[in-house]
Amino acid sequence: MLSRKGLIPEDFVVTRLAEDVLQPKYKTKQRKARFVAKNGTCNVAHTNIREQGRFLQDVFTTLVDLKWLHTLFIFTMSFLCSWLLFAMIWWLIAFAHGDLDAGRADAVPCVTDIHSFSSAFLFSIEVQVTIGFGGRMITEECASAVLALIVQNIVGLVINAIMLGCIFMKTAQANRRAETLIFSKHAVVSARNGRLCFMFRLGDLRKSMIISATVRMQLVRRGGTDEGEVLPLEQIDIQTDNPVGTNAIFLVSPLIISHVIDRNSPLYDVSAADLLRQDLEVIVVLEGVVETTGITTQARTSYVCDEVLWGQRFVPIVSEEEGMYAVDYSKFGNTVKIPTPSCSAKQLDEEGGLARFRLRESAAARCSVRRRIKHQQSTSKEE
Repeated sequence: MLSRKGLIPEDFVVTRLAEDVLQPKYKTKQRKARFVAKNGTCNVAHTNIREQGRFLQDVFTTLVDLKWLHTLFIFTMSFLCSWLLFAMIWWLIAFAHGDLDAGRADAVPCVTDIHSFSSAFLFSIEVQVTIGFGGRMITEECASAVLALIVQNIVGLVINAIMLGCIFMKTAQANRRAETLIFSKHAVVSARNGRLCFMFRLGDLRKSMIISATVRMQLVRRGGTDEGEVLPLEQIDIQTDNPVGTNAIFLVSPLIISHVIDRNSPLYDVSAADLLRQDLEVIVVLEGVVETTGITTQARTSYVCDEVLWGQRFVPIVSEEEGMYAVDYSKFGNTVKIPTPSCSAKQLDEEGGLARFRLRESAAARCSVRRRIKHQQSTSKEE
């Protein structure tokens, strides 16, 4: 993300308060590798690919996917090799016609002023990049020279189209726009509107909008089938509760995306203690169209169990100041603790829901206050 490159402060992307939250002490097992890193890169290595020729069938995409150093090297070598190839062709044409012989000064050459391979190389550059210094020119003497001129122009146009298009696509790649789409470092689980919800916050640092932005969530875990088949990476869709009530979100200011943990949720059986023992990973994908370029972009992140804070919620960061709304990104990932049952949503529904939990909490608070008052009264009598 941008914080790694030093373009924005770390506080814009991650939270300081949420990192210091005390979690219950459990002896956890070693975690499995992440499927998607925090910056959105997929932690998948493709090995033992036997049909390497498939990549050459889509040369343009292969060139765009290469690193910049490799792309610039291919860019330079494609032009240099084509110049050298046609320089050899022009030298052979001149050699076959006898233009290199010093005794034929009065004869009409195929190409004027070609006396060596160096002059043929310079003429090849002039033809392909249309410089036209004026010293060398083709004549009507040789049909092979006219054919070579046509072929070199066509080849030069093809190389220009492919390489310049590749450079343009690399500079305008959609993942560059995703650098300014930020996610909270931690996700939270807390009560919202009477139900347990899994929530995270996302925002856009640019003023140019993401059009038709949509958010998708998936749960990745180790699973299996009834027949005994082991699924090392079982992907389960998670329904999101859109804060604006439509399929697309209006990402003008940071939004809190929530998922209601109900009977249809894969997190229905997960409690606070289970988060520290299980290997779960929630993947978040934000997709939309960049307003300025019209290119579809995608930003990704993921939350493993250690990055889910149970019993927390995000603090408000949008306020109205002098007739306009201001966003304080220094509090982007800050959370506060709120009373939340540590049991799973399934157990909570079996025990009567959040209303019963709040009644028990209020009764326990009243009993605690009474005991404290009695203790103070007994202490004062003894004195």
